[in-house]
Amino acid sequence: MAQSRWSPRVELSKEEEFICSRLKRTGKLYVFLRRHRHELFDDGLRADLETMYSDVPRGTPPKDPAFLAMVTLLQAYVRASDAVAVENSVLDRRWQMVLDCLGCDGPVFSQGVLVDFRRRLIEHEMDRRLLERTVELAKETGGFGHKALRVALDSAPLWGVGRVEDTFNLIGHAMDVVLECAAVVSAMPVDEVRERAGVKLLGQSSIKAALDIDWDDPVEKQEALERLLSDVSALRDWVARNLKEETTKPPLKEALALLKKVIEQDIEPDPDGGGSKIRRGTAKNRRISIRDGDMRHGRKSRSRVINGYKRHIAKDLESGLILAATVRPANEPEAAAESDLRPDVERLGEVAELHIDRGYLSGQWPRDLDVEGRTVLSRPWSTKSARFTKADFRFDFAAGTATCPAGVGAPIRAGKKRWVSFPKQTCDGCDRRVECLPPARKRGRVLSLHETEALLQRLRDLKKTPDGRARLRERVAVEHGLAHVTARQGPKARYVGTRKNTLDTRRAAIITNLHWLQRQAA
Repeated sequence: MAQSRWSPRVELSKEEEFICSRLKRTGKLYVFLRRHRHELFDDGLRADLETMYSDVPRGTPPKDPAFLAMVTLLQAYVRASDAVAVENSVLDRRWQMVLDCLGCDGPVFSQGVLVDFRRRLIEHEMDRRLLERTVELAKETGGFGHKALRVALDSAPLWGVGRVEDTFNLIGHAMDVVLECAAVVSAMPVDEVRERAGVKLLGQSSIKAALDIDWDDPVEKQEALERLLSDVSALRDWVARNLKEETTKPPLKEALALLKKVIEQDIEPDPDGGGSKIRRGTAKNRRISIRDGDMRHGRKSRSRVINGYKRHIAKDLESGLILAATVRPANEPEAAAESDLRPDVERLGEVAELHIDRGYLSGQWPRDLDVEGRTVLSRPWSTKSARFTKADFRFDFAAGTATCPAGVGAPIRAGKKRWVSFPKQTCDGCDRRVECLPPARKRGRVLSLHETEALLQRLRDLKKTPDGRARLRERVAVEHGLAHVTARQGPKARYVGTRKNTLDTRRAAIITNLHWLQRQAA
């Protein structure tokens, strides 16, 4: 592959020494990147990055991918847009020093080059490779051991960049998309397509303004819904009659599918009125934004709602390095992130301990480690009740027995699930029955056991002792690491979609690791 090779100098010039001398209190990472860029982008990483451009025709040399990777890291360091990055390469001597272009009087790359570079990073999973490289560099400098890892997981909200819309606006926006696609494939102006299709509510400032009703009146609101769905039918019919072939090809095919999805998720038949009505409750995996189809409603806690995503990281508690990072839709449980985090962590070493929040307990990773005899640490689920809970019972899984708080034993039974049943006669004659069962109960106590019940019992026991609680608090370190990533990335997503935002989260994690390396070097 013919390519313009970036070959930055190792020795500092006098001008670079002056710049570095001015960065002793702020901007230390610029100095670290200048002094260690040749180590960060070694021959192995350069070769990996160059594979991204294997499809480039001969005679069309792209910018060196190692150079563009450095630009991407500088962007993450100062949260710069592509346009700002281009200007910084011309006006900021710190950027010029790191990029080895001191004194240049014009841009050394374009915004389009950066957009294409990020696309290639994602296609070839090179954002993951860059994060791994920071860990490799820590190994080379002796700051990251080769012993088994003590890994902690945590998540934080990432608000989506797409506009969150209610049912009326969502359907209206989806209709706009269909209308625009129909105009393109039919080579007609949007206004003409709208007029020919007989669509009356689009083309104004908003769908709510076009409907112009009292939204507190349920009768008017129902009539407005019927008017909107009538326009939807008119638009669909016109497209089906006049653009039949185009409906089987993108982009019109995708636009019609989007319109169908938002209607099906929010609208249901009205058995009383004979028409349609807005669905009660929220459909599973409901789309909340037309612009960003990956955004979802979710919760970080009962009182904290998220519209967008959750970012997850895996941190090594011994060194403090971030080993993996990913972004998932906000409606997914925390445990869903292990499909991304686990393989990335296990490529870097064997996991001896896993420190997690309760949201990750339902995943397969904690179960597998527990079966293998590895350590899994998490706060156990707590159940508040006036009567005895499962936490008050003792289970001996080796002997296959359970013991109630009164000291009565019963066998653990196995079927599709494991369970324990105490005889009615035993419970009726127990002095502590009132603490265990309601007065109207006509049978003995029955307990259903989770498949990880042995692990849960150990975690409950751990929480009861000072030493155990101290061990559970060790995962606080991952919260600090996540706070650094969140501060670097910001509270709101920069891009549309989970994968692009995963790239953004990973490069924020890379900067966090580079700061760690800079402190080690100092």
